[in-house]
Amino acid sequence: MKNRKANKTAGALKELLGMSIYLLVIIAGTLLIRTFVFERSLVVGQSMEPTLYDGENLLIEKISHKAGLLNRFDIIVFDHGDEFLIKRIYGLPGESIRIDDTGLIYVNDKVIDDKYAYSIMEDQGIAKDSGITLKDDEYFVLGDNRNHSTDSRYREVGPVREDKIRGKVFFRLYPFGRMGTIK
Repeated sequence: MKNRKANKTAGALKELLGMSIYLLVIIAGTLLIRTFVFERSLVVGQSMEPTLYDGENLLIEKISHKAGLLNRFDIIVFDHGDEFLIKRIYGLPGESIRIDDTGLIYVNDKVIDDKYAYSIMEDQGIAKDSGITLKDDEYFVLGDNRNHSTDSRYREVGPVREDKIRGKVFFRLYPFGRMGTIK
């Protein structure tokens, strides 16, 4: 009888230990994925309308920018002081960006097809006239809703350094009616 009770106790402890290890592995895996692969982000404000709206929940992936795979027109999330900003990439490292009085965007003196602008840009900021040349670790970003966006045109944001980028937006989680990949 004593031996049987000891076996039951040992079995229960083994099962508890197994479940504890299982839970630790799940928690560690989740933390690793959140830290190095995916992260949720929230849209605040109207600077990316009509592509993204205030209050939408997004999923960003963190691998592309670390692997040097960001492209023009990708939407990124980056650190800006105590907040995160969400903007679209227009200028890549080493490129020259200039915006003329009509709002046309020139990359290395060639006009780019800007199909994401919600309205005609009223303020070209630091990219006006002679424009700016990006360093090897900088990106020039704009909000789609140009006249309601604080972005690389303004000194308080300026070009975004690569080490400030959190990830690339690729999926809308909420609202459910708009759930899906972001292009």
